[in-house]
Amino acid sequence: MKQTHLFLCPLSLGVCLLQSAVAAQRPNVLFIVCDDLNTHVSTSGYPHIRTPAFDHLAASGMSFNRAYCQYPVCGPSRASFLHGLYPQSTGILNNKTDIRKIRPGTVSLPQRFKESGYWTGAVGKVFHNVKVDPGEVAWNRMLRFENDEMPMVTPIREKFEAEHGPITDGKSRRLWRQFYPTIAKQTKGQKPGYGPTGLTDKQHKDGKNARQIADWLENKAQGDRPFFMACGIQKPHIPFLAPDKYFAMYPPAELKFTPASMEFWKQAPKIAQTKRYGGFGFEFGVTNDALRREYMQAYHACISFIDAQIGGVFDALKNSGHWDDTIVVLTSDHGYLLGEKFMWGKVMLFETCARVPLVIRVPGQTHAGSSSQGLVELIDLYPTLAELCAVKPPSELQGRSLVPMLRDSKQPGKEIAYTVVVRGADLGHAIRTDRWRYTEWPNDEELYDLKKDPTEDHNLVQSATHSETLKQMRKHLKRAERNALSEMRPPSH
Repeated sequence: MKQTHLFLCPLSLGVCLLQSAVAAQRPNVLFIVCDDLNTHVSTSGYPHIRTPAFDHLAASGMSFNRAYCQYPVCGPSRASFLHGLYPQSTGILNNKTDIRKIRPGTVSLPQRFKESGYWTGAVGKVFHNVKVDPGEVAWNRMLRFENDEMPMVTPIREKFEAEHGPITDGKSRRLWRQFYPTIAKQTKGQKPGYGPTGLTDKQHKDGKNARQIADWLENKAQGDRPFFMACGIQKPHIPFLAPDKYFAMYPPAELKFTPASMEFWKQAPKIAQTKRYGGFGFEFGVTNDALRREYMQAYHACISFIDAQIGGVFDALKNSGHWDDTIVVLTSDHGYLLGEKFMWGKVMLFETCARVPLVIRVPGQTHAGSSSQGLVELIDLYPTLAELCAVKPPSELQGRSLVPMLRDSKQPGKEIAYTVVVRGADLGHAIRTDRWRYTEWPNDEELYDLKKDPTEDHNLVQSATHSETLKQMRKHLKRAERNALSEMRPPSH
């Protein structure tokens, strides 16, 4: 990809030098976004997994214990927080639509930083895929990597090629794509595949992502400019693959979880339910403890693997002398169910799908080891970073800066957090308040008391005792919907 190194300045040389001096004083940004990572990390109160890098960042920064995505699917969520707009206003409600086609001129977070004099670089999955990534408009450098071939696959591929020809060519390529998922559970892709790979950390794409960030830091890719580096961590998204040593950390028999309750299915709207359990190999209502443990082991192995890579990035930040002049944001695009409610995956409007880990460190501003219980949304990240870095944000942003909360953990968060998801041609809307989760579907509703029912098993919509609460939640939701639609544009033609 072509790189941009020079910026032309129409002003006098003196003014340009002054701008350069001001830019040099602005903090750097390291923006780390994980893929499909739920709150199974220590900083979110989950005690059954070791995530020392998350712990280290939290010990010197602030943990937001109630942070929520705006859409529990990769593409719409990323389009939302990278443009600071709710999904209805971005117009992105699936993984295929490109915001540049339906909302031309909308300026993304990295683009605004690049326009403001920052050197911007990205590795891995930041925007959903290369088709929707803005490329040179947003990035000085943008790289994506793939895993090396698993050792178990190599002899099988060589035998296949001896019979059919190179797997990169025509018919043999198609045949290989059909055959590959049948090799082992690790090769099943999004069916989903899972298991140890036989590869080292640096042979995985996330190991390569982390090492590329470290290389940029070591070799001062940014030159004399402040930098905005985005590290897209691609696990624990399926397939749940990681080096063998991380699987060894979590023997299946030692994993802790609550058996799935079927109470939810007795009273929840059908539209709120998903049958993804079938894709994971489960039969509805039939306990398969061994299989659930295998998936949880793999998911946890992926988390400890990416935590180690993130730790390497932090080491590189320190070794390059930038630990104390760089804002670090560590989060995920959305949550993920691992058998809770007998459901698997994402695309659901529940706490486990909507809530994400979020840790932010602002040198000289955040208090070490602080935490906030205030409600925040991922769309708040854009205005927050813009304020901290003296970058002028687009006027259309719908998020709210978290800077007051970063400076004082007792500052209140939002009254509600808002999340939506598509079901066919319909849209489901959910709000999270301090105590309640309320969801409105086209012909149904859900109300859960998260204080008494944190697993959201008992829908209170029909409860006369909660009729006033229900009315209040409907009002909150209407207000949230108006806000979400406030920057909506007509379809571009």
